Amino acid sequence: MPVLDGLWGADIRLQDTSLGGVVDVSVCPEDAPSSTVWGPLRTPPVTCGGGLSLALELPALIRQLRAAWRARRGGAQSPPKDRTEEEEEEDWVEPEEEEEEEEVEEVKLEAQEKKSLQKEEADGRLRTRHAGVLLERRGSYPLIDLRILNTSAQQGEVESCTRRKVKRLHSFQRYCHASRLLRGLVAHSPGSMHLLDDHYLGQAGHMLSKVSTWNFDIFLFDRLTNGNSLVTLMCHLFNVYDLVHHFQLDMVKLHRFLGMVQEDYHSQNPYHNAVHAADVTQAMYCYLKEPKLAEQLSPLDIFLGLMAAAAHDVDHPGVNQPFLIKTQHHLASLYQNTSVLESHHWRSTVGMLRESGLLSHLPPDMSQDIEQQLGSLILATDISRQNEFVLSFREHLDNQSLDLQLASHRHFILQIALKCADVCNPCRAWELSRQWSERVCEEFYRQGDLERKFDLEISPLCDQQTDSVPAIQIGFISYIVEPLFDEWHRFTEASLLSQTMMGHMHKNKARWVRLRYAHTPSHTEDEESERKGEGDIP
Repeated sequence: MPVLDGLWGADIRLQDTSLGGVVDVSVCPEDAPSSTVWGPLRTPPVTCGGGLSLALELPALIRQLRAAWRARRGGAQSPPKDRTEEEEEEDWVEPEEEEEEEEVEEVKLEAQEKKSLQKEEADGRLRTRHAGVLLERRGSYPLIDLRILNTSAQQGEVESCTRRKVKRLHSFQRYCHASRLLRGLVAHSPGSMHLLDDHYLGQAGHMLSKVSTWNFDIFLFDRLTNGNSLVTLMCHLFNVYDLVHHFQLDMVKLHRFLGMVQEDYHSQNPYHNAVHAADVTQAMYCYLKEPKLAEQLSPLDIFLGLMAAAAHDVDHPGVNQPFLIKTQHHLASLYQNTSVLESHHWRSTVGMLRESGLLSHLPPDMSQDIEQQLGSLILATDISRQNEFVLSFREHLDNQSLDLQLASHRHFILQIALKCADVCNPCRAWELSRQWSERVCEEFYRQGDLERKFDLEISPLCDQQTDSVPAIQIGFISYIVEPLFDEWHRFTEASLLSQTMMGHMHKNKARWVRLRYAHTPSHTEDEESERKGEGDIP
């Protein structure tokens, strides 16, 4: 079939044996089709291969094209040169029967060519019978190439992190879609679990019924919720305290905010990830239920406590503040080397609150106050301010000056509770405590490896060659956890939960001491006393 590569301002190349070779047709781009030079039904000047200039009538050109088409398919011979104009006119205006026959023949020919082309194409593109001509058939490529997907799946090219995100998204969509609350059926009973659909009413739902117990296994819960432990837990606790109804929260905005918070935690961090945030939130819930505190808290206090626990480490980079300072990180410059990470966590939380519009329906002064109080709670988790808070807490207890009727004193207790929840891992049962200890040390070691790679001074506790997990945990319990929880034990007046935590903490410390000296060939009497938990850890 002759190929027309263009009409105006282009070269027309005709290739067919019936025309005796190749004809180059050059159309003048300067003259518009409406020019009076050509007149009606006349073609533009045509330059043939031999350099001759012709002025062909449009019907004559069409007849030649038709004759070439017939000759190619073997259905007609080339028209004779001595035909009259009337005969040529008959060729130009053909009978309807002939046109119908030609249409039928063209359909048959197209069907035959389609079958042959299906055999010839190997890569989804149409190859014509003329050598060197390549065309693309419309619809050659489907929207999703299943061959590529299958090949990728077989070769393992789809990363595991992507699969986890897809699973989380699907599970999140399932309970958003099936939630009775989103369909307007709001149940205000404290025990209602309308935020969870049938996919979660099995083992995960059973675990949520025991979320107030201290032996809650957050690792198991995260697996049962397909990595949505933080979102699922927060939705459940907001329902338990009826915070959605109290603050008239938009459920779509709430899910959007919680999803943003969970996704902004770095899953590649061994310790500072969304599971840690969910663990701190569950511990915070247990502390809010302490008899000494529960009756005094307002809905705003509970809202702030849970929100701060969920977002207290959001977007944590997996390295500590000294590393950011000595590498001149932009966050260190932004916050002037003071509470760098905590300030970033707070500002990130405020940004997500505003982006989601969760508090947009509240008066501006109230939403600003919530943002400021969230900042005060999150900034209290700065470990460099540990002694400051412990001394202030001890002073309040010694003087019996805490008055939980005052909002400022309740806020201070919320700060202490969040600090306890943030470092409560040594107070968990051994199996849970050990997993958290290994995770945090792994994150320390990764930072040390990074510092060694770039010839930086290795930070304390980050050298895997000299700092063992038992040694790190013994020092952490002795200097950070014990002083804080001793005062919390006094504040709760030795509640049942507090006694349980203190018992776990002492047992875990003793076990780390045994593990530390199990690999030591010899030790002195002083070290023996340390192993029994009677001496100070150097």
